[in-house]
Amino acid sequence: MLATPVVKDLNYDKVYEPAEDSFLLLDCFEEQSLYLKSRFSSNVPVVVEIGSGSGIVTTFLHQHILPESVYIATDVNPHACETVLKTAKDNSATNYLVDSCQMDLTTAVRKQEVDVLVFNPPYVPAEEVPKVPETSEDSTWLDLALLGGPDGMIITWKVLHSLDTILSPKGAAYILFCARNKPDEVAEKMRALGWDCEVVIHRKAGWEVLSVIRFTRAEAK
Repeated sequence: MLATPVVKDLNYDKVYEPAEDSFLLLDCFEEQSLYLKSRFSSNVPVVVEIGSGSGIVTTFLHQHILPESVYIATDVNPHACETVLKTAKDNSATNYLVDSCQMDLTTAVRKQEVDVLVFNPPYVPAEEVPKVPETSEDSTWLDLALLGGPDGMIITWKVLHSLDTILSPKGAAYILFCARNKPDEVAEKMRALGWDCEVVIHRKAGWEVLSVIRFTRAEAK
């Protein structure tokens, strides 16, 4: 088992604390290590994590999976943007290239340049998606990492419908789902749109059943 990055001095009131879903992603990428290294052996991949939170996943990818990559961690939460840089620094090697950008999903990232996309979305069903707070002192920043509107899928579908715009020709997206998101139905719809969808890890985690699905273009095998 690969070592888990150290996350220190986290502001638990404003930044998502690593939990079962975070650790599922770490296990997912440990299993996917050979796949990713083989798929991107001929170039320096661009890795983007949407909603990077504490930065534990981005840091793990650098430490153990794709050390010679360019990393962009995005989050609408300014506290998360600061935290991911701190986690990177606390765990990093000297060749670690990472930037943290406050943005909505990948809106400021150049189109079709992302080789590996990682997204642990706000998947908890709620009446609506929370509004982005107007000040950094607001106490509701953490809600953005948790609440995904009806079926917990509002934000996730925004990303899924944008994959063709986001990913490079050989790009792979790893997106986490809970059972209430109906991941089997999501995969069926995405296959109909020309995507290969593979469940790479599936686990009961506390009161949730979580899965990570890998999305790649059907013609880019």
